[in-house]
Amino acid sequence: MTDDMQIDQPNGGEDTDTIHIDFSHIFAAIKRNIIWIGAIIAGFLLISIVITMLIVPRYVATSSVMVEQETDQIIEGGDLTPSTAASYQDADRFLKTQVDIIGSRALALRVVQSESLAEDPAFFEAAGADFPTEEDLGGRYQGSDGLAALKKDRAITLLQENLSASLPVDSRIISITFNSTDPVFSARIANSVAENYVTSNLNRKFDSSSYARQFLSQQLQDARTKLAESEKELNQYSSQAGLIRITSNGESGNGDSALSVTNDSLVQVNSAASQATANRISAENAWRSIEKLPVLSVPQVLANQGVQNLISQRSQAEAQLAEERARHLDDHPTVQALQAQVDRLNKQIQDIGTSIKQSVYSQYKSALDQENALKSQVEQLRTAALDEQDRGVQYNVLKREAETNRTLYETLLERYNAINASAGAASNNVSLVDRAEVPTRPSSPNLFLNLGIAFLLGIGAAGVFVFLREYMDDLVRNPDDVERKLGLPLLGLVPTTEENALETAIDDGTSSVSEAYQSLVTNLSYSTATGLPKSIQVTSSQPSEGKTTTANVIAAKLARLGHKTLLIDGDLRRPTLHRLMNVPDQQGLASVLAGQSSLEKAVHQAKESNLFFMTALPIPPDPSLLLGSPRLPAIMQELKDQFDIIVVDCPPMLGLADAVSWSANAEAVLLVVDASQGHRGSVKAALRRLRLVDAPVIGAALTKFNPKNAGGDYGYYGYRYYNYTNEEV
Repeated sequence: MTDDMQIDQPNGGEDTDTIHIDFSHIFAAIKRNIIWIGAIIAGFLLISIVITMLIVPRYVATSSVMVEQETDQIIEGGDLTPSTAASYQDADRFLKTQVDIIGSRALALRVVQSESLAEDPAFFEAAGADFPTEEDLGGRYQGSDGLAALKKDRAITLLQENLSASLPVDSRIISITFNSTDPVFSARIANSVAENYVTSNLNRKFDSSSYARQFLSQQLQDARTKLAESEKELNQYSSQAGLIRITSNGESGNGDSALSVTNDSLVQVNSAASQATANRISAENAWRSIEKLPVLSVPQVLANQGVQNLISQRSQAEAQLAEERARHLDDHPTVQALQAQVDRLNKQIQDIGTSIKQSVYSQYKSALDQENALKSQVEQLRTAALDEQDRGVQYNVLKREAETNRTLYETLLERYNAINASAGAASNNVSLVDRAEVPTRPSSPNLFLNLGIAFLLGIGAAGVFVFLREYMDDLVRNPDDVERKLGLPLLGLVPTTEENALETAIDDGTSSVSEAYQSLVTNLSYSTATGLPKSIQVTSSQPSEGKTTTANVIAAKLARLGHKTLLIDGDLRRPTLHRLMNVPDQQGLASVLAGQSSLEKAVHQAKESNLFFMTALPIPPDPSLLLGSPRLPAIMQELKDQFDIIVVDCPPMLGLADAVSWSANAEAVLLVVDASQGHRGSVKAALRRLRLVDAPVIGAALTKFNPKNAGGDYGYYGYRYYNYTNEEV
């Protein structure tokens, strides 16, 4: 940014993102350059008017077409109803594609051919181009057809350059506009483009349908051949593998499967084996439960009716035997007979029980043998079934291939029949909404629009001009410039006055100049850590900036404050103090430095109380050599012992070494800057020279300050400040 138009970001204890724009500086810059700004804007407006008058009027005609997003399916699906896009992105992409088609070279070629534009000189003139002639031939346009090809290509290019198609948001209506110098041609071409676009869309649909029929016919023939081959291979393999195919009708439709006797037998035998195993387990459990039991403890024996009868008979015989033994001895015939009967009954019971137990074991053995036989048969059938399944793998592969070919053939056949049925239907998703009418007013040039654009461009150009002018401007006009451009604190602000400023500043204590210098003296009292400096050097970067007046007034003000003050004219080249004090013949600083006079003779009492002065007389031939002598520091030290404050009116910096020599013997250096001509470059050069020798520059005093030229709030400030003492109470 410029020095006057800056954007500051405050620095402090916390970070801030706020940006401050100093509008007062901007307004001041505008005020200083208002004439240039007005001239630049007026120039742009004048140029805009001239260009508008020179531009050939052009006319724009607009036609519109509506595009419905409908596309016929060729392969997928069997119905003829058009399908729409599944998402908004697809719809937007489709419509943008249609806009691109309208601006394509292919459609431009159709329009050129339908309207014979390549041979129409009026079209070239309306498009702002020359009609091609044989003189334009060259390059790739050679031979007898070269001129015709050149005309056609240029007509297509001109048509595309002046044609535009736009699609509003959330709309399916495309606007087609054509721009030319002839209103009739603009309407004619806009309508022709719309009509040819509708026709070309129909042709694309017909060509697409014709291609689809040809494509499906070829695909159908290939599918038929593949289906026959796959069916033949399936039958041949089924015969070779000994597999029998049967057709089954189910919910899923027709289907073929292989008939296997081995699988059926395996299922039946495996079921019988499972039953045999169950029977064997049951028989084995029955046998194991009675295997070690006595015969008469076996439940099956006890449950036998014959055994129960024999046991009953034995009980009766044993009862009779007991009775007989009670009456007779054991060898009695009756006892023996009954004993023999009991023994016979026990033997019968034992024989029947043993027989029953043996029958349970026989049932177990029979069940075990039957189980083993069935398991052996199951293993044989399983081996045969696995072999048959291995042969069935290839069968299933061939079967699936045949089914796939059959499905593809049926799908293609259905779609082919549908396309043949709808081949004559000329449906179109593009329709003409509005035809272009011959425009009655030109679309360009637009004087008011051009003036508005020129005005904005003029403001922009003026802003750039002001920016560059302010950026390169190094004048120090106001107090802010002192602190911002020079980096020095402002100690005094002295307004511009007439030439008798010295007398006014000293004699009239209520004048604005006197008040300004009094403020400067007050600020000097707080300019250093020790208060008012013992010796003050007053200098400037250039002559006639007010340093002599400033030095004299400071000395007078300090003397009035009760300080014993010495004013020294340190300019040995162009001294002025002797004329101001009206003592043209008295000896001064030069004679003391040369050793021709003492300090007592060189220091004189002024009219003011406590004010003394020392002129620079006589003018030496080599001032720099004299000021660089070692006597100057000794003299300054001796004067500091005699006076409270020493004010030195030094020469301007320029390219001289005088002020630099004085700065080595001063406790403070005050830089005077002329607000009406103080250039930052020269002031900064002076500051660099002073800082090279570590001169104690304490600040600057801005003289000849004119608030009206400073801009910003200084005009109001100056009016209130400088007229405060004149206002009535």
